[in-house]
Amino acid sequence: MVSDEPMGWPGVIHREGRTVMRVAEKPMEGRRGPAAKGAGAFLNPAMAGSRTRSVLLLQYAIESGILGDGAIYALDGLAATGVRARRWINELPRESAERLDIVMGDLDEDSLSWAVRNHLDFPPPHGKGKLQATKGDLRAMVLNHGRHWVDIDPYGSPVPFLDTAVQSLARGGVIEVSATDTAALTGSSKDPLLRRYGARVRTDGLAHDSALRVLLATLARTAARHDRAIVPLMSIWDSHHLRVSARTIKRKGAASEVESNLGWRVHSPSVDEVASSIQSGLQPETPLEKLPMDCMLPLSYPVMRDDGRVSGPLWIGSMGDEGAMASMTEERALSMCTTAYEEGDVAGWSEADFERESRRVSRSVRNIHEESGVVDSPHHIVVDDLSSWLEIPGPPSPRSLAECLKERGFRAGLTHYGKPSIRTDAPWIEILEATMSLQPPM
Repeated sequence: MVSDEPMGWPGVIHREGRTVMRVAEKPMEGRRGPAAKGAGAFLNPAMAGSRTRSVLLLQYAIESGILGDGAIYALDGLAATGVRARRWINELPRESAERLDIVMGDLDEDSLSWAVRNHLDFPPPHGKGKLQATKGDLRAMVLNHGRHWVDIDPYGSPVPFLDTAVQSLARGGVIEVSATDTAALTGSSKDPLLRRYGARVRTDGLAHDSALRVLLATLARTAARHDRAIVPLMSIWDSHHLRVSARTIKRKGAASEVESNLGWRVHSPSVDEVASSIQSGLQPETPLEKLPMDCMLPLSYPVMRDDGRVSGPLWIGSMGDEGAMASMTEERALSMCTTAYEEGDVAGWSEADFERESRRVSRSVRNIHEESGVVDSPHHIVVDDLSSWLEIPGPPSPRSLAECLKERGFRAGLTHYGKPSIRTDAPWIEILEATMSLQPPM
C-alpha cells in the first residue's frame, strides 16, 4: 500500500509538457543525473525529451493499431515519481487515454506516494484512463499478466530487467528501454561493456550510434530466447542516456531470424571487407578505389576480437520504423505536449516560461520526422569525421550535403543525433563527389 502522506510534501509546483506536478525541489536546468540520496521526490529534467517522445510514440502505436482495439495494459516499471505514466494519461487524447490501464511500479514507497498525490491533485483534464501505483520489484511485477506496453527506465544498465520484461509482453507489444550506463555502451568502459552486453565499441564519432545498436542487439537476443522478434520503432541518443523502442512479435523461428540482423561495424575497412559488405547487401555498389570510413558486416564474417577497428556484435538492421518516426513532427509535439500561457498559472510560470517549454518540446523531436525516410540507410555520416577523413578544410553543411545527394537521386536526411550528421543510401563515391562539390573554390 502506498502512503498518501509523502515525505516533504507539498514541495514546489512544476510543469513538464502539459502535466502539472509537485516535486521536492525545483528542477535544475542542465542537471543530468539523479538527485543525491535522501533528496526526496526528484524530477530529472534531462529525461523530459524522452518522456515527450514516449507520449507521441504511444499515440502512434494506438492510431496505427499496433496495440489492438481493446484495453491497453501498460507498465511504467521503474516509475520513481510517476511523471512518465502521468504524462501518458494526461497528454494523450481522450479517446486514447480512456483505453489505458497503467501500473506505476517502484521499490521506493515515498516516491510512489508523490505520484499518487500528484495524480489526485492534478487529474487528467478529460478524466479518463486508469492509473494505479504498486510497490515492488519490476522483475516480479511484470509477470502478473500480458502487457501491451512496458517501459524500463533504470539508473544504469537495463540488462537485469530485460528478460522478465520481455516475458511479460502480450503476443504483440511495445517495449521502451533506457540506459544511462553510456560510458560502458560507447566503449569508454570496456570491461563493463563486455560483461553486460558481450560487445565492444570503437570510441569514435559513431560511438553512440554503435551503442544504440549494441542495446538493440541485446534486446533482440533476449526476445529471441522467448520466441519473439523485435521491430525497432525508434533509437535515440539524448543527453546522458540512450533509449530504444521496439515492437515485439511472438513467432517461431525468432531465434534463427535474429542472427540475420546482427553483425559488425568496421572502421577504415579493407577492400575485402567493403566487397563483402556490398555482397551481403549492407551497402550499395561503389568502386573500391576509394573506400568508405565505415562499413557493416554480417555476424558470420570472421573478425579478430582484438581488432580496434571493430564494434559489435551489434544490430545491423534498421534502427527505426518510418511511420513511427514520421509521426514525430514538431507541430504534433507542440499540439499534444504543450499548453498556452494563462495569467495566474498554477505553477507560477510566466509567458517566457511557457515559451521555453515549447522550445524544449520542439527540440526533443527535431529532425526525427526527416530522418524517418532514411533510417534504414546504410550510411550514417558525421560530417566532422568526413572532413577529417577526406582532409578537406572544413566539414560540409549537413543540410547542404543531404540536399545535394537528393538532387543526385538518392535518399538523404538530417539525423536526430548528438553530432551533426546525415543518413543516406547513396554509394560512397556519390557521397565523396557531393562533398567535394560543396567545397569553396581555391
